[in-house]
Amino acid sequence: MPHPGDLPVVIAVTAGLGLLIALAGVWLMWRLRTRSIGVMMAVVVVVAVAATLAGVVAIINMMIIEGPTKDFVLSVVAVGGLVGLGVAFVLARRVVQESRRLVAAVRDLPFAAPRGLPAELQTIANTLEEAYAREQALEGARRELVAWVSHDLRTPLAGMRAMAEALEDGVVTDPETTRRYHRQIKAEVERLSAMVDDLFELSRIHAGALRLSRSRIGLADLVADTLAVAEPLARAKGVVLTAEAAAAVPVEADAGALGRALRNLVVNAIRHTPSDRPVVLRAAVESGMACLSVSDCCGGIPEEDLPRVFEVAFRGEAARTPTADGGAGLGLAIAQGIVEAHDGEIGVVNDGPGCRFEIRLPLVG
Repeated sequence: MPHPGDLPVVIAVTAGLGLLIALAGVWLMWRLRTRSIGVMMAVVVVVAVAATLAGVVAIINMMIIEGPTKDFVLSVVAVGGLVGLGVAFVLARRVVQESRRLVAAVRDLPFAAPRGLPAELQTIANTLEEAYAREQALEGARRELVAWVSHDLRTPLAGMRAMAEALEDGVVTDPETTRRYHRQIKAEVERLSAMVDDLFELSRIHAGALRLSRSRIGLADLVADTLAVAEPLARAKGVVLTAEAAAAVPVEADAGALGRALRNLVVNAIRHTPSDRPVVLRAAVESGMACLSVSDCCGGIPEEDLPRVFEVAFRGEAARTPTADGGAGLGLAIAQGIVEAHDGEIGVVNDGPGCRFEIRLPLVG
């Protein structure tokens, strides 16, 4: 019979044997780290069974147990180990099968996350599905942008080429027509230059290369500057441009970049507002945030198009059909990039006879 004083020795022996077997198992798992999960799980079970068996054998030998008792104990441990290996094999087989099902789904495009996977694999599958959806959306936006750029470059370039050839070949000799051709060519060159500038600015935003020179500014001054720049365009379109700005709305921002974002919103509103209708620019403090808003009378944006308004080159056909003086389709995307670079938020909602674009920025105390 074991003596109570043997307990520390038993614990020390079993712990020592378990530690040695565990170290051997860790080394073996490291060597097999690139193999199947089933192999790894089998190693874990074998290590657990081996550690238990070694401890039992050591204890039996210390107690000098012989005969049927020893055989019974070892048989029980062996059966337990086999049961553990069997369960591990079944579990590993399922994990491997589900992993292969996930791999097959990834290779079968368009990707759709399979259901009924183990929790961790299901999380990976759902994440992959979201990433694939984002990639598809970006690819669609890229194709739309390429198609739009191709169209918007080809059309004016063809017109400029025709006018230049007419001037060069002497087909047009009338002084008034010649001056008109020159004005049109100049206007198209300026429009294409602005388009290239917008593309360059958007590429900097998407590449994370936008550098801001922040300083403390007041939104009232920003509104006044924007009003002065946009007033000629509003007057030419017959749009009534007004502003309502609180006396002091301080923010920490790059005045040039934020001014460009606000101008893009105002110009967009003017272009889509009928003559003799108002466009209102407001600056105020709402819910502890600095808020800039631009309200127009465009007729509203279809609800299904609201989430896409800030996409690159998006042009809604309903109620915001591009006109001859329409923009490049990049202004709202650039405004969003600038606002987000300022740790702010930008959004749009339908409001009354049109829609309202809002920029929210952190206040400076």
